[in-house]
Amino acid sequence: MNNITRRDPFREILSLRSTMDRIFDNFMINEPTTWQKPFEWNVALDVAEDEDQFTVKASLPGINPDDLTITFTDDTLTITGEVRTEQEEEGTRYHLRERCYGSFSRGIRLPRGINSDDIKANYDAGVLTLQLPKVEEVKPRKIEVHTIKESPMIEGSIKDIVHKN
Repeated sequence: MNNITRRDPFREILSLRSTMDRIFDNFMINEPTTWQKPFEWNVALDVAEDEDQFTVKASLPGINPDDLTITFTDDTLTITGEVRTEQEEEGTRYHLRERCYGSFSRGIRLPRGINSDDIKANYDAGVLTLQLPKVEEVKPRKIEVHTIKESPMIEGSIKDIVHKN
C-alpha cells in the first residue's frame, strides 16, 4: 500500500537550513575563535565644522599621549599610536582578556584650506581633541548691503490707472 505525502514547503526550507548550518559549522571548526584572532583597532572619530575651524575628536582610552603621533599632509589627518603590553605575572591564568595591545593608525581626508601651522591637540580623559583652523581665504565672509540714498516715492492714484486703460 502506498502512502500519499502532502507537499510541505516549510519542511523543505528547514531541511535546507539544517544543511547550511552543517556547512557553516564545518567551516567554523577550522577557524580560530574570536578571542584568539588579532584585534584590529578602530579609532572612533567625530568631525565637526564651524566658520573658523574643523574639530576632530578621537576616543583613545588608556593611551599614553606620548605614544601618539599626529600628522597632517596633503589634506589628510593621520593619528597613529601604540598601546604597550603589560608585564604578565608568571603563573597567572586569564579567564577573559579583551584589552588590546599593539599599534593603530587612522587617517581621514579633510577639505582644502586648513592652516596646518596652527593645529592644536589636547588629550583629556581618553579623548584626543584636534582643532584645525581654516585659512582666511576659506572662511565665509559676511557682506553687508548698504543703501545709497532713499529713492523718491512714486505717487499715484487708482483714478490715474483707470483713465489710462
